[in-house]
Amino acid sequence: MKRILFLGAGAIGSYLGGWLKHAGHDVTIIDPWADQVNKVNQDGIQISGPHENIISFPRMLHLHESEKLSREQKFEIGFIALKAYDTSWAAKFIDNYILEDGFIVSAQNCWPDPLIAEVVGEKRTIGLVMSNISAELYKPGKVSRPGQSRMRDQGHDVFRAGEHNGEITNRAKELIEILDPIDSGRVTNNLWGERWAKLGQNCMGNPVVAMSNMGTAELASDYFCRCLQINLAKEASIIGIKLGYNIDNFGGTEVSKWSNAEDKDVYSELDGMIARRSQGPNRHPSMAQDVIKGRVTEIRFMNGYVLQKAIEIGIDIPATKATINMILKIDSGEVKPSRDNIDIVLKEAGITPPNTV
Repeated sequence: MKRILFLGAGAIGSYLGGWLKHAGHDVTIIDPWADQVNKVNQDGIQISGPHENIISFPRMLHLHESEKLSREQKFEIGFIALKAYDTSWAAKFIDNYILEDGFIVSAQNCWPDPLIAEVVGEKRTIGLVMSNISAELYKPGKVSRPGQSRMRDQGHDVFRAGEHNGEITNRAKELIEILDPIDSGRVTNNLWGERWAKLGQNCMGNPVVAMSNMGTAELASDYFCRCLQINLAKEASIIGIKLGYNIDNFGGTEVSKWSNAEDKDVYSELDGMIARRSQGPNRHPSMAQDVIKGRVTEIRFMNGYVLQKAIEIGIDIPATKATINMILKIDSGEVKPSRDNIDIVLKEAGITPPNTV
């Protein structure tokens, strides 16, 4: 049994924290969402997904109650499960409550690991990439994971834990063992390649769902939506390769396919692969949930990070720029999520889907 602290009780924080409590660990979760804290403390958190449905009772604290922790035994592991734009202050906050020989883990999207290391030091944090896992939370006390089976049943490792310097360590192995009741994982010596693959996956999916108000299966049935996804994946792949990362497969295929999507045969193969997902789960990943809840999205830290790197190395990525512009308009309330936004973004980026030429 480990003593574990989560900062953030959104979808992924509630899902992981609830599961780890169910698995026997001593779990405390801190969150500023008062309704969530009160509901879980009263009735527990209902967790549904491709596994048995459970009700878990992690201890929940309001953010203003965190002072209580200063009078308690410190935690062995701390998880940051807040938005990417909250990373720096969250790292400083949670560091106060973790044992000197403990460690801090990012349960986040985007590129948070260097931000955490800047605050607490590289040796005090472990990178955790979560590949192909989605959790949804719209009402207090209820979190769900779409799908019919765990990813381990499909031969896929969800959790990839790695040290910043590429070493294989016992603490990284321990983290994977702790997460194993939730789904399978592995220790990696390629944290940055794994992280860029996850970034590419998020960049091609999250904003397209968010701007269109469509689920992932609905996107897969729409030729123009697939076109935008392919171009976003292509641009993220090209930038990651130029930066020298050894990028793991993402989106169902190797990075060399995405980066070579200009080839008509490759494009057709990628388009067909995505189209087959129209029969799969109709997921609404984190950015879409943020839009539904009226929260600011992570677009500046997701596709925006890819654009930042592209500018640094002098490569134009029009699909990414147009996508960022659209999501920022949705963030500001200037535009509402709609299928029409897909066509607007493609036009702004100067992209004509091949079969419409």
